[in-house]
Amino acid sequence: MKPKAQIFLLVVVMTAVWSTVIYLFFFEETQGSNSVPIFAHTHPVKTVMADQEKSYSQSLTLAAVGDILIHSTVYNAAKTNGTYDFMPMFTGVKDILTNADLTFANQESIIGGSEIGVSTYPRFNSPYEIASTLQDVGVDIVSMANNHTLDRGFDAIKNAIDFYNSIGMKYVGSYDSQEDANTPRILVRNGIRVGFLAYTYGTNGLIIPKEHPYAVNLIDSELITSDIQKLRDLADIVVVSMHWGNEYMRLPNTNQQQLAKSIIMSGADIIIGHHPHVLQPMEWIERDDNSQGLVVYSLGNFISGQMRDYKDIGGIVEIDIVKTIHSNRQSTVTIAKPRFTPTYNHTFNNTKFYIEPLTSSNDVHYPNYDEIMHHMFQSIDGK
Repeated sequence: MKPKAQIFLLVVVMTAVWSTVIYLFFFEETQGSNSVPIFAHTHPVKTVMADQEKSYSQSLTLAAVGDILIHSTVYNAAKTNGTYDFMPMFTGVKDILTNADLTFANQESIIGGSEIGVSTYPRFNSPYEIASTLQDVGVDIVSMANNHTLDRGFDAIKNAIDFYNSIGMKYVGSYDSQEDANTPRILVRNGIRVGFLAYTYGTNGLIIPKEHPYAVNLIDSELITSDIQKLRDLADIVVVSMHWGNEYMRLPNTNQQQLAKSIIMSGADIIIGHHPHVLQPMEWIERDDNSQGLVVYSLGNFISGQMRDYKDIGGIVEIDIVKTIHSNRQSTVTIAKPRFTPTYNHTFNNTKFYIEPLTSSNDVHYPNYDEIMHHMFQSIDGK
């Protein structure tokens, strides 16, 4: 064979091989009808592969925020020319959320859409536009498991899930079929598989429809343990979202603490809490093997119509996760001490809202930064 022909053939073969490798490596499996894990490969891999005989590491930053609770004052402030524009409310925190590799939020009010009528407390229904805005500011996955999930019935849940699927937003804790409920929620960033679970203490007395038992996950210790163990085999990190605790209480109750210990001992790595609508501290929980899991008892309100008495204070927790593949091909995962950015839900006469990071304790217009930081780290500093 002539040299030019040999070179041409080699180029063709190598192109085919690399095309196959790239396709397999970056293939994103979207949610379908079969019960296989949901993967979302949207970031380039940061793996350091200098030598197969040496260790290498992969890392990601997970960010999480608390309650997205759209009261009438909030959606009325966003109403513009027959639609809703929530983006101005989030511009102050967009950079923090988009800089994380993976961002989680608690979508507390169901997004059933305007066609069934938006509504406020006590039975919420929010416009679709809030989901699009969250996605635009960096949110990758939302919890739908909370006490307002059933506010507008299963039709609102179905509308919300249909919309999340249409924009490619991942969700957890509420489902439109048993098949959907059986599908593990796993998102992959930088080669690290992060699995999500979500549960709520209740649904404000509303009964889960018998024909839709998968409509929302209720807190059940045995169920949570079983779900964690199943997900543990598929994920490097397991994150559990818990809608729990007492509203407006700044410290976790005994039930939260006991549940947190049980969840971490069952194999979860991180717990993200919400429902109190105020911030509650973070804490390490140590397992019998001296490894630790992290619990954030409550991230407070991120955006809502609730004001004063700490209800307008939320925050963004950022957690660095490192997966090390050792030379013997065994892997270990470590969680660094979290970072926390307090946020203030600022409003002008309930006609404009925007979320602002708290970065200074010297600004008299905002709550005390130092006090908030001490509150969040009081159980974690020095560990």
